[in-house]
Parts: sequence; C-alpha cells; structure tokens
Amino acid sequence: MKSMPSRREFVKQSLLGSAVAGGALGYGRVALAADETEALPTAMEFTVNKNGLGQGKIGNLSVSRILLGGNLLTHFTHSRDLKYVYDLCAHYNTDEKIMETMALAEQNGVNTLVIHTKPEAMVILGRYRKERGGKMQFIICPTTQVDRDPAGYTTEVKRLLDMGTEAVYLWGVTADRLVSEGKIDAIAEAVEIGHKHGMLSGVGAHDLRVVQACEEHKIPVDFYIKTFHHHNYPTAPRPDEIKGITEEVPGYWCKNPQDVIDVMSKVEKPWIAFKVMAAGAIPPEDAFQYVFDNGADFSLAGMFDFEIAEDVAIARKVLAKVNRTRPWRS
Repeated sequence: MKSMPSRREFVKQSLLGSAVAGGALGYGRVALAADETEALPTAMEFTVNKNGLGQGKIGNLSVSRILLGGNLLTHFTHSRDLKYVYDLCAHYNTDEKIMETMALAEQNGVNTLVIHTKPEAMVILGRYRKERGGKMQFIICPTTQVDRDPAGYTTEVKRLLDMGTEAVYLWGVTADRLVSEGKIDAIAEAVEIGHKHGMLSGVGAHDLRVVQACEEHKIPVDFYIKTFHHHNYPTAPRPDEIKGITEEVPGYWCKNPQDVIDVMSKVEKPWIAFKVMAAGAIPPEDAFQYVFDNGADFSLAGMFDFEIAEDVAIARKVLAKVNRTRPWRS
C-alpha cells in the first residue's frame, strides 16, 4: 500500500502546487477543474473568455463574472472572534504570494481585482504589472473621506489613475456613513471625481439605503458593489440579533437579503455582489448560485491561491444553469 504523505510533505506539495501554470493545486483540484471544463455547454448567453469563465461589461470594461476580492491580500479578514486569523493571513499572503495569487487568478479566467487603497498593497499591484507583466484589471476604492477632505480624495483618485487603475468606487464604509448623515451630495461628488479623471466610477455599500439614495437622486454611478448573502448558515444571526447594518458576531454583512433582491430587481446599473460567502460561512457553490439566481451581475470572491481553480470551476458550473430573477445588466 502506498504510504500517505506526512503533514509537512502535504503542505509543501500544496504550496508548491499553487505556482504551477493553470492552477495545479494538488490532491484532486486540477482534475476537478478539467472535468468541469469538459462539462460546459458550447453556447452561453454571455461572453466567454478562453478559460470558459463568463464575462460582462461595466461601461467599456470587460469583467469576469467572478472577481478576486482584495481583503485577504490586504490581510483584512472578517473572522468573527477568531483574532489569530488576521496574523495567519498576514504570514501566508506575503508579497510574493499575493503576486502568485493574482497570476493564478488570471490563468483561471478571473481578470479583475477589487481592493482598497492600503499603501503596501498598491506597491505590490504596481510591481505585479511592471515586474511580472500582469494584466489583472483593478477596481479600487480610495479610503480618504471625500466629505472631510475632497482635495485628498481627488489626489488619491489621481494616483490610482496614474498607476493604471481601470475603475474607482466610493468605499462602502464611507458611503454607509454618508447616507446615514444625509450627505448625498458627497456621494455624488465622489462619483463625479472619478468621472472627471476619465475612469468608471461606482459606489460601494453595506447599507441598502445607499443604493436607494443613489437611484432616487439619479447619481450617475457606473456600477454598484453591494453586500449580498442569505442567512441559511449555522452561525447566521437570529432575527432578534439583527441590529446594525453589519456585525462581526454573529457574522453577517447583508442584514436584509430579500429587501436587496427586491430593490436591485429595479436597478439597471451593473451590480457586483460582495461578502457572498458571509466571510467563509457559506460554501462557494451555494453562495454563487444564490447571488446569480437572485440578480447579481458579478460576484466578488475572496480566495486564497489554493482555492481559485476550484472556485472558478464551481462558478462556471453555476453560471451554466443560472435561473435569473433579474435581467443581466452587463
């Protein structure tokens, strides 16, 4: 009988596998991706790139239906009360590993990264394009508070333009605060600043009222990035525990999924859903099926390198059998 690898050997093989072209991830993941490729139908209702992952349009930008989330790359993990996970992520996602992760995402058809302006991450993104020839597209949110420092926000957008960023959006944390304070003009100003610099300009939100305010006031956003996940998971909040817009414990980032479905059904702008797995509590197939069936045009997914090939295979399987309640808006 063939002996099983030791834990050290297993980890070594798994990590080495993450750098192999095409997403060789060891112990069955490559076979899964290959099998799913053969099972795809020959015709789909949206554009398909060479790796079979569907794409949609935001303005003139072609974006893969699955986007790479930046939180794990900036070591900002939602881990409820498991505080050690922050350090674990930081030790795993080194500068080199972040670049490997982006390359692996590209190889599997994920062509766009969404991230916020953490300075160290911006340096790595620049290096990835210059040193590695990476083609990953960037959708980035400035973290300067546009209402308190509009000049600083403008400067940050200019820097993003200079580094080749394709699109910017108002950070959801900021947008939530602005709508709660009735500062709708500041949301409109952020969108306008992006447009003045010739970039696609969107708005992020955890709070559904942000989208409602933008639609009511006809703010010319190019896209929304809105949290969306169901509450059918073991650590989901009970109805009496849903108080704030989001909570780390119990972990939820979309407090009212049915309201999101109802509001977004009438929105004609492209919608990127995020926090779709409730920070890892919902399996990818369940999460992707739910968000695409219920109206999202794209799904943001935070993925470690060893998860990418499998998650993309799952997404392609889901997209091949999607049953939409909202027309594709991109």
